[in-house]
Amino acid sequence: MGRGGWLGASLWGGVAAAALTGAAFGLLHAVLTVPLGLSQHVSGLAVTLLASSSAYFTYRTVLPNLAAPPRIEPFRPLGLGPLADIPFLGPVLGQQTALTWAALAMVALVWWVLNRTALGLALRAVGDNPDAVDAQGLSVHGLRIGAVVAGSALMAVGGAFLTMSAFDAFFIGMVNGRGWICIALVIFASWRPGKALLGALLFGAFEAFQVRAQTQAGAVLPSQIFLMAPYVLSIVALTLAARGADYPRALLKPWFKGRR
Repeated sequence: MGRGGWLGASLWGGVAAAALTGAAFGLLHAVLTVPLGLSQHVSGLAVTLLASSSAYFTYRTVLPNLAAPPRIEPFRPLGLGPLADIPFLGPVLGQQTALTWAALAMVALVWWVLNRTALGLALRAVGDNPDAVDAQGLSVHGLRIGAVVAGSALMAVGGAFLTMSAFDAFFIGMVNGRGWICIALVIFASWRPGKALLGALLFGAFEAFQVRAQTQAGAVLPSQIFLMAPYVLSIVALTLAARGADYPRALLKPWFKGRR
């Protein structure tokens, strides 16, 4: 993802390319699961494998002779000016890029849409009581497809963040399964954006701990233990926190007009 940034477009052009690519795969998943009613688990795994294979195929087709991963000029930290001198918070916040701040703003925007707009009410209702949404003359399938496409676009931007903000290169396997943590985050957060942000920060803290621990004890323990640690700790923490999660009543259930 973010290949548009390497081919000469702007960084934000690369972000847009990633979002459009994610939206396309999301649309495929939505068509299979919403109007056709296929299993979301089967479709999700199939589309994930298709996307991963497509990324590898495109990478080897467009850049067949590269001996090293292609590098780009990534987003740079914005800095905080005089605020950077604030103890602890200054250095931490001052290292963030525009893409990070855009992601935080998106959390607030999604919360506002879901909780303060008629569209948000309808989106929440199609997960709890789609028949009530249909009775209001709204398209259940249209709302569900739109939500999947929008969510897929945002997830793709999250993948582009690794290439264009966290690192300065693209290589196969760089996501390293982080996307699957999103599923646990959603359940942990009971479908609430603010709580999902806290869960994401928790996973980030575990990743930072892994890097710090590996530099200090890497000579004693195998590196694979440290690479595995953030995922194990996150799964344990999120699973314990999600035991009382408030699941949408129509979760994973296909809906067809007139069928009870």
